[in-house]
Amino acid sequence: MSSTRERLVVIGGDAAGMSAASQARRLKDPDELEIVAFERGDFASYSACGIPYWVGGAVEDRDDLIARAPEEHRERAIDLRMRTEARRIDVAGRRVLARDLESGEEYWTAYDKLVIATGARPLRPPLPGVDAPGVHGVQTLGDGQALIDALTRTEGRRAVVVGAGYIGVEMAEALIKRGYDVTVVNRGKEPMSTLDPDMGRLVHEAMTGMGIEMVNDAEVTKIRTGEDGRVSAVATESAEYPADVVILGVGVRPETELAREAGLPVGEYGGLLTDLAMRVRGHDDIWAGGDCVEVLDLMSGRERHIALGTHANKHGQVIGSNVGGGYATFPGVVGTAVSKVCDLEIARTGLREKDALAAGLRFVAVTIESTSRAGYYPGAALMTVKMLAERRTGRLLGVQIVGREGAGKRVDVAAVALTAGMTVEQMTALDLGYAPPFSPVWDPVLVAARKAAAAVRAA
Repeated sequence: MSSTRERLVVIGGDAAGMSAASQARRLKDPDELEIVAFERGDFASYSACGIPYWVGGAVEDRDDLIARAPEEHRERAIDLRMRTEARRIDVAGRRVLARDLESGEEYWTAYDKLVIATGARPLRPPLPGVDAPGVHGVQTLGDGQALIDALTRTEGRRAVVVGAGYIGVEMAEALIKRGYDVTVVNRGKEPMSTLDPDMGRLVHEAMTGMGIEMVNDAEVTKIRTGEDGRVSAVATESAEYPADVVILGVGVRPETELAREAGLPVGEYGGLLTDLAMRVRGHDDIWAGGDCVEVLDLMSGRERHIALGTHANKHGQVIGSNVGGGYATFPGVVGTAVSKVCDLEIARTGLREKDALAAGLRFVAVTIESTSRAGYYPGAALMTVKMLAERRTGRLLGVQIVGREGAGKRVDVAAVALTAGMTVEQMTALDLGYAPPFSPVWDPVLVAARKAAAAVRAA
């Protein structure tokens, strides 16, 4: 290795990995920094979050989800090697063993600096029949293509979605739009466990109203197959639900086996542990970002695993800045997320009731109903806002919103307030934009803040 030219090796060619590589390249020329990236799949730099909308037809073409093709990275002097899997990290020897999945060739590549961006893997419960034709996960563009191909070939129109988190409800929408009869089997009491049950109940009722059969408090025990070996039904302890296609949406786990085997530190949820600069703890020249890491929850003060593309891209920017000789940090998250099923928007940020209890916080919780626009303006739609505030100080702890058009992105106001450490009393004075087409005189988030402030004073 040249004493004047360093080599950065990146494991993982999606959001965090290629954002890191691109940012490092902006800061350092090829004669200063060689960049080699390994991606085991067929695609790089794509939006996995967009896959349900591609499946449902809102996004017409797969390539619309690709932010930058491999050739574009290579034109910028990033040696991106597709269909190449990292097999081992030798920390002491500062090298990575890679395998070309086409030829089977294995070779070592030395590094001065290493970025681990291996993402997360979808949970695939060890159920009888889970590997049968017709059972699909939806994690990569390849998964999405396989599902679309299967939906095109499948004659029946019955779909069962296992799980009712973000992927579950988004895939339920996609299948409804493709004309399927959809059943969602959910082990929780209500869909969207990232919400409190009372808010999840609103999602349940709306999904039922859209023609989706919701089966809550149900554990899948078996996926049945027909004489042809294809999936035919999903079974629980008490019932069976006919299926021509099954979608698994039961969550993900950090893909950190490679890092574990290398002796790198992982946390409670299996994600790599990093410092504020996204450097792997205890290792000066190894960084990690994206769905394979745990991040600091600013509200609870604990490490959490949150698999979101927004975080992954920010991690990559921070890593690339630091690798390239600059300085940047990722201070943590407040847990903001937004989703939709058909015309219902679902958003949350901060702590749920059970999170606040687990953190030992005393709190008040209020719920209000309001509209997205002035009530007299055409198109005004109902929304429900739930807000948690610390009992003694009035500090905002969390917000959940369920409603129709115009509801979801209002959570961003709460996310900013959480990050700033505002009290609900302070929030009531926020100077938010108002005009009848956009909001009532009192925005729904501020109506909730007023009610929460009153509850704090009463407590």
